[in-house]
Amino acid sequence: MAAAFKTVEPLEYYRRFLKENCRPDGRELGEFRTTTVNIGSITTADGSALVKLGNTTVICGVKAELAAPAVDSANKGYIVPNVELPSLCAERFRSGPPGEEAQAASQFIADVIENSQMIVKEDLCIANGKLAWVLYCDIICLDYDGNLLDASVFALLAALKNVQLPLVTINEETGLSEVNLKQKNPLIIRKHPVATSFAVFDDTLLIVDPTAEEEDLATGTVTIVTDEEGRLCSVHKPGGSPLTGAKLQDCITRAITRHKEVKKLIDKVIKSITPK
Repeated sequence: MAAAFKTVEPLEYYRRFLKENCRPDGRELGEFRTTTVNIGSITTADGSALVKLGNTTVICGVKAELAAPAVDSANKGYIVPNVELPSLCAERFRSGPPGEEAQAASQFIADVIENSQMIVKEDLCIANGKLAWVLYCDIICLDYDGNLLDASVFALLAALKNVQLPLVTINEETGLSEVNLKQKNPLIIRKHPVATSFAVFDDTLLIVDPTAEEEDLATGTVTIVTDEEGRLCSVHKPGGSPLTGAKLQDCITRAITRHKEVKKLIDKVIKSITPK
């Protein structure tokens, strides 16, 4: 009977749970799904991480290459993020060129990198005007069940913390670059941005970490990105119902708490894989 009611009136079905301050999957309104991270899972990448947020599964691989810096920014390297939503992750996505959602997610990730200053592009410069690192960050969703942005930012951060770049010098006599693969250094991560997403129900009720079903039924979504100092790096609100200042402040407060949990999880996993 409940399954039939859910099929016919999905929104009303959800409302009945929300009135009792819980959700159909058993979570409270402010409760996140179980979060796990596996770092260094792709051996062919220079850094990688697999993140699971409930059923939502995202993998990020970072590939580092050498290139000449742009003329107008001779002392900067490049970071090129790309989010892929292949047809295998959910029925709603199709094979072929990236759809609107994948492009929007890629732009969001690029904005987070820029606004948070997690990596300063000057740190990627090897020789001014001659040589710099390019970091290609490929984020692929393997299983889509809502809240893609939180999982993507988490996977990106964990993968970048796993990157080890070889020492590169330029031979003054030949002018050619020399790569020392035996001497590698970790990437300098200046800030640790963490995203926290909320779905808005009936213009007033906020729930954290929405599933795909909850995102479809919600009247709006909002994603807050903060760093370890509690600084606001980004607010992403793609249309939908408006939020009052008090509701937005509530979201920011919850996002700061969530940041501590995620940072603690990353630190724990990195410590467990670091050679003693």
